[in-house]
Amino acid sequence: MSSKELKDLIIQHIIDKKGENIVVLDLRKVTSITDYFVICSGTVDQHIKAIKDNIIEKLEEEGIKYWHVEGEQALSWILIDYVDVVVHIFHPITREYYKIEKLWADAKMEKIKTDYESVSIV
Repeated sequence: MSSKELKDLIIQHIIDKKGENIVVLDLRKVTSITDYFVICSGTVDQHIKAIKDNIIEKLEEEGIKYWHVEGEQALSWILIDYVDVVVHIFHPITREYYKIEKLWADAKMEKIKTDYESVSIV
């Protein structure tokens, strides 16, 4: 499976659990550590855990196992490393604090639109 196909599967598993503010950073021209970061937010600890569990379970059903997971205890920032794709699941406050998208500003960024997130106009 290509890293692009894996990224797309991960995005679908995030959407299945209504992950919010989904962003993909294409790092292929920026670094050799990984091809993509898939970044999303969960609303509360249980939501963050549900997103993480869904990604891991669904990919394991396809025979895809993660290399490493970090942050399962605190549930404010979970990282799931699939080598070519690294998933970051944040609590919104933690995401705002670390601003990971800005740290990798040289990467091409794609915002994933979902039909369940409402847009408010001020």
